Amino acid sequence: MTATDEPWKYLETYYAGAYWGVRREEPEDCARRTARLLELLAPCDPFLAQWYKPTRSLKDARKFPLMPPDLPTLAEQFRRGVNRERGKPVIEQLGFSVTFGNGGGAYDSADLSISCGCYSEAVPNSCVLDLPTLGRSPNAERVISAPVLTHAVRSMALAMDPDWAVAMSHAFRDRGEEKDQAPPWVGWVTYFSKQRGTVPPLPAPVRIEPVEDKGTLIVLTPERFTVANPEHVALARRVRELLTRAGLISHR
Repeated sequence: MTATDEPWKYLETYYAGAYWGVRREEPEDCARRTARLLELLAPCDPFLAQWYKPTRSLKDARKFPLMPPDLPTLAEQFRRGVNRERGKPVIEQLGFSVTFGNGGGAYDSADLSISCGCYSEAVPNSCVLDLPTLGRSPNAERVISAPVLTHAVRSMALAMDPDWAVAMSHAFRDRGEEKDQAPPWVGWVTYFSKQRGTVPPLPAPVRIEPVEDKGTLIVLTPERFTVANPEHVALARRVRELLTRAGLISHR
């Protein structure tokens, strides 16, 4: 990495997200999916093995553990996460929203935000894992790696049954060309449900692997994908073109 590229190491923050359309579910259904996700994430890395109920203050973050997952506790969290405007009835079609943290401090934490049970065409269901910050967290160098993020996206695919999922940096997602693209986005690690179609052969060093009978994972590079590397950006662009031709991504 050159001196010119070095600032990206600190500016490029990463996340993983899974997204799906209309799916009406009850709090118990969301709880079951979430419990499976937490169980699948646990062996991925110690940093993603402990989760806690939402609290109002950081000092209380570790007082209410969610591991091992307890279905009644998780279902109650989703029940409390109904969507409503202040003083008005619950907006049932918007489902439930909950955010769990791993008890970490500033820059050295992970947050899992789940919107589940939505059956409005206007709002997608989602599961988003925000990750620690490179250069600010003792865990980030280890967690923000191809093996850990591949495991995380695979866990989301198995537990949440999304239409698509991705692990990528905010900087890459928000750069001019990609920002203008309609989702699904192609990131460092990308997942497509089999309902979207068949993933075509892709150029090296891209790795393709199945996720049971649900869909396919695409890992662009074994090293950390960064927007500061023009070869990474060019590879992502080429892969998106091939996936669009194969019908997995719609033309805008």
